[in-house]
Amino acid sequence: MNNFMESVSSFFSGGDQLPWCSREIIAGCEKEVAEAANDASEEAKSESIMRLSWALVHSRQPDDVQRGIAMLEASMVNTNSPLQKREKLYLLGVGYYRSGDFSKSRMFLEQCLQIAPDWRQALSLKKAIEERITKDGVIGIGITATAVGLIAGGIAAALIRKN
Repeated sequence: MNNFMESVSSFFSGGDQLPWCSREIIAGCEKEVAEAANDASEEAKSESIMRLSWALVHSRQPDDVQRGIAMLEASMVNTNSPLQKREKLYLLGVGYYRSGDFSKSRMFLEQCLQIAPDWRQALSLKKAIEERITKDGVIGIGITATAVGLIAGGIAAALIRKN
């Protein structure tokens, strides 16, 4: 019975296989960014910001995810390396997936896959998004069908009472 309840819960919560990041890890990354801002080279600063962005978009806290998205979008302007661009596009896809904006997430993953068409992480997340969109559509159809049934039942009951 527990397995059944977990699978139902997973279905409706859209459980994913992406890792989660704790507040402690985020705090450590924030400290690293602050230290790098004072002493490190531009490359070290960039790497510490990437680690913080990764941690933020993998957080369970929506505010952290939004902050990670904002950091990644701001850093895209200065990205020349295809590898860095691929990573940032993927992380933007993760962030938008976690925030529930599946169409934007899919858009970033498609851009990522233009750079690296065989990248398994991006392909896997894109598949999860497409499944989630399909599942949400099925749930929406079910809700609509139920509402139509209730309305039709109400009309039928009113007509029966009238006669």
